[in-house]
Amino acid sequence: MTETSRFSYRDLFSESAPKDPPRAAAVVRAKYDFAVAYPDPDSLPLDDLVDSLGSALAEEGRGLAVYPHQQGYPPLRDYVASKLGRDREMRVGVDDIILADGSSQPLHMVMESLLDPGDVVLTEEFVYVGTLTMLRRFRADIRGVECDEAGLLPDALEAAVTRAKGEGKRPKFIYTIPTFQNPLGWTMTLERREALVEIAQRHDVAVLEDDCYVDLRYDGEPVPAIHSLDDTGRVMYVGSFSKTIAPGMRLGYLTGARELLETARAVKSGGGVNQFATLAVHRYAASGKLDEHIDEAVGILRKKRDAMLAALGESFGGAAKWSRPAGGLYVWLEMPGEADLVGAREAAFEADVGYSAGNSFAPDGVSGGNMARLCFGYNTPEEIHEGVGRLADVFSREGVLGA
Repeated sequence: MTETSRFSYRDLFSESAPKDPPRAAAVVRAKYDFAVAYPDPDSLPLDDLVDSLGSALAEEGRGLAVYPHQQGYPPLRDYVASKLGRDREMRVGVDDIILADGSSQPLHMVMESLLDPGDVVLTEEFVYVGTLTMLRRFRADIRGVECDEAGLLPDALEAAVTRAKGEGKRPKFIYTIPTFQNPLGWTMTLERREALVEIAQRHDVAVLEDDCYVDLRYDGEPVPAIHSLDDTGRVMYVGSFSKTIAPGMRLGYLTGARELLETARAVKSGGGVNQFATLAVHRYAASGKLDEHIDEAVGILRKKRDAMLAALGESFGGAAKWSRPAGGLYVWLEMPGEADLVGAREAAFEADVGYSAGNSFAPDGVSGGNMARLCFGYNTPEEIHEGVGRLADVFSREGVLGA
């Protein structure tokens, strides 16, 4: 076959298709992997999951011959609804839950249901890169809003809403990760949550609350979900089992107004979520073992967080600032403004240390070059201490630590 006869899809791709898709490649990880939010691998409840799955298959295995419910396995949806009522002060029922693949698919479902090219979406000034990738995929006009350690600044949020409306663009929704924010690490206070709801109601804007880290609390008392503070149906809520059981389970959920759920269910690809995984998770969670596992994991992860904070203090001292999260999996590192942490990544990786530079989390893709997200979930406390020390050495050699 000659080269000229080869078929090309170049002129067939849709306008919304990615213009420069990345190549699929084997995952290459540093030994000191602070780049990705993995949970502790040694505490995964593998034996209990196997036992739970075996029990479920003995009772309902023949049901795998039938396609699952479009919203997902009803007993697990009922468990999720009960847990949200118990832990998040939310009043939802079994029919208000759609199970999906992790938290990413629910976010995608919401975006496909609501967004047209050019629609304004307001986010925190730095936010989860996966959400930014999807928003760009739908060609949203993403606008970051200034934050402090208590969360989104109400005045800045109101100004952003007012500015968009003045341009004839009412924001489609406000996207927020209010608890153990990714990547900044803070938890939005109750007062800020109430202010967000008041602004959203007054300006008639929807809210998308991403709460997938909420169970990983190491200090302090829980703060009610934003969803629980609103009685108008404008708050959509996404949660996940990825951080409490394992990312590989690929199981999360969406709840919101029925009107939104009906459309989101219609755009969801693949029908019902994986029944094999949901059977295992349901039996495991309903037995009470999930709550026990969360307690165990929180104890382990607290030690890892403390190890990273201590290591940063020893290796960076007064040369940098960093967050002190009460939960979650991230510490946000901020170097002096002229420091280039984007350029230092390769040298760090050659020293077997991985991290994510701050510009990855910026809506404009540029801001935050002097910042980085450090994840502490995967490595042991001893490895965290070693890895942070190596990172400081690299930054010194690269002229970053003394910038």
